[in-house]
Amino acid sequence: MLHEYRDIITHMKENNAANAHFLRIFDQHNALDDQITKVENGTIPMTDVEVEGLKKEKLLLKDEAYAMIIDYKKTHNL
Repeated sequence: MLHEYRDIITHMKENNAANAHFLRIFDQHNALDDQITKVENGTIPMTDVEVEGLKKEKLLLKDEAYAMIIDYKKTHNL
């Protein structure tokens, strides 16, 4: 997720600036990404509507994490 901000995410984690909410969002996003990949590979059966719901949820989490990363970046002049 947000590979172009990997350095900032690492900075947040190393400096304990990644609060529990951010870490939860990050983990949920990655879990959804894994689940979607398994569905697309045929490992997990799921309807198109269910997959679409997972993808929307993943996108919302990504947007929220992105906002937190940008705020951190501005606050710490990175």
